[in-house]
This record gives sequence, structure tokens and C-alpha cells, in this order.
Amino acid sequence: MITTDFVPGSPCWLDLGAPDVPAAAAFYGAVLGWEYEAMRVEEEDVEGGMFRRDGKIVAGLGKLTEEGARPAWMIYHSVTDADATTRAVERAGGTVRVAPRDLDEWGRMAQYSDPLGGQFAVWQPGTDRGVELVDEPGSLCWTELYTTDAAAAKEFYGGVLGWRFGDMPMPGGGEGGGTYTLITPEGLPDERMHGGLMQLPAEQLDLTGGRPYWHPVFAVADCDAAVAKVRENGGSVQMGPDDAEGVGRLAVCLDPANADFVLLAPAGGR
Repeated sequence: MITTDFVPGSPCWLDLGAPDVPAAAAFYGAVLGWEYEAMRVEEEDVEGGMFRRDGKIVAGLGKLTEEGARPAWMIYHSVTDADATTRAVERAGGTVRVAPRDLDEWGRMAQYSDPLGGQFAVWQPGTDRGVELVDEPGSLCWTELYTTDAAAAKEFYGGVLGWRFGDMPMPGGGEGGGTYTLITPEGLPDERMHGGLMQLPAEQLDLTGGRPYWHPVFAVADCDAAVAKVRENGGSVQMGPDDAEGVGRLAVCLDPANADFVLLAPAGGR
């Protein structure tokens, strides 16, 4: 489970790069019950802000500005030293997309690509440790990597972020009875696992032209009702809703700009 103590290596923040900020705010507000709060810098409005659920920050939203980039969620993991993490990324064959930089007193961030092209980020906390609500309906409850080489991904992320891994058969048999790898911060018990990775052939990763990618999983009380909201508000569904034994009822979705995410009504409820 994801918690807000944000030990090193655990997910602590996520934000969406969207071509149309107001449209994205409206979509996720309708689907997940989020309230959007525009950010002001030096008394000026900027194209971005925060999503809140029940008054607590659950994610960020900003204007997609990188040329050629696709609309997507970026997942940040907590680290004690972003500069040391950057050196580890480079030693392991990854690429630095955004060099470590301070965001005022809030913290220090950096963004990378793993050796196969999967994009991720880190956050070295200052006064801001991360999101304020997780593992509840309308908030982040899991993270997931689709990769073309699970063994290479485990070697890279294990070395850079200190993760340990456990393999299990795909719920329901999966694609050809494949394997799903569970991710847990090193030194923590299994109940603190926060994500998973799955190997898929490049031709199944059509959102990115074959490049691996991360996406968030958001908890919901009723997966079918949330999927109906996705469709009613201009999004689409890639898979589901389906029941996964021991996991819950889930659907893989796209927002109107084709940013991907998963909706999950956990087994047994939250």
C-alpha cells in the first residue's frame, strides 16, 4: 500500500502534463471528484495548479510544454539526495531529462528516462513532502510500469531507487499466463509494496510507439460508475472493467488528451 510517510523509494507525488489545463481539470473533477486550485506566482496566474480531494492535495496539473511530448502522468519517488540519485541514474545507463533543481523551499526535483525509455522523476523533500491523500477513493493507490524488458527494469530501478521485487503469476492468467512483478522499498515488509511492473512486447505499447511507460492507479469506490464518467466526459477505455482475483475491479483508461491511467475498486473496499 502507498502511505504518506514517504520513505526513500516510495511514490510521493504525481502531476499531469496536459495540452489544455481547464479541460483536464474538468475531466478529472468529473471522474475522481477532484477540485482544481490554480496556482499563483507573484500575484500572477500560471497554467497549472493542484488537485484536491476532500481538501487534501492529491496531484498536480500543468501545461504540456515539451515539444513532441505526449500528454501523460509523471510519477515522482522520494529520495534523500536528488544529486546522488542523478549520478546513480547515469551510472546505470539512464538519461537525465531535467537536472536536479530547487523549487523554492518546497524541495528539489529531477526527471529521468530509464535505459529503455520509461520516464520517471524523483523528489527530495524540503517543506513539502508530497501528496496529502493516498490509498483512498479518489487518490493514488498503486503505480505501474509497462516495459519491454522486466529483468533490465528490475536491475535499473533496484540499483537507483533501492527497490526489491517479487514475481507472481498474472491475475486471471494475464497475457499468455505472464508474470507480474511487485515493487517494495528495500527493508520494508510486503504490505508496503507500492507498485508493479509487467513485460509487454513493444507492439502492445502503442501509446508511446513501443517505449516503456509508467502510469498511476487511482482508487475508486465503484469502478463501473467511474468508467461511465470517463466515457461521459470525453475519455475512453482501453481495457475493462474487469475483475482481477484478489486485486479488485479495474479498468485501463485514457483521458480526452490520451493520457493513460487505471481505475481500481480494491477487493474488499477501502
